[in-house]
Amino acid sequence: MPSLNDRVLDNGLTVLDTEANKLTICNAEPSTFTQANATFALGEKTSPSVGAPAARTPSGRRVTVSAITDGSVTASGIASHWALVDTVNSRLLAAGSLSVSQIVTSGNTFTLGAFDIGIPAP
Repeated sequence: MPSLNDRVLDNGLTVLDTEANKLTICNAEPSTFTQANATFALGEKTSPSVGAPAARTPSGRRVTVSAITDGSVTASGIASHWALVDTVNSRLLAAGSLSVSQIVTSGNTFTLGAFDIGIPAP
């Protein structure tokens, strides 16, 4: 039966904890840094809080992105996705769908509930 030690999983997730320095909300799912940081971006939160790796249910490991209450909306539209980026190295680190799309207006703030990013055990 295949397996991966928690250390292997944790080191993959640690990149999110140590290198993600911006979370953006987007009007489509980005697949590149440019899409996440500019093309699809409707808002941003610099220095999002990403927790250290922990156990994931039913197996594997996860990190938790803390709730955001003060994100800045930079363009009007319908936010349907989130992205975590490393602006220092121009990398898209992770992206996914918002649990609920939200209409946003430039100049306002946005909020997001806490969410997990995980790697299941094999």
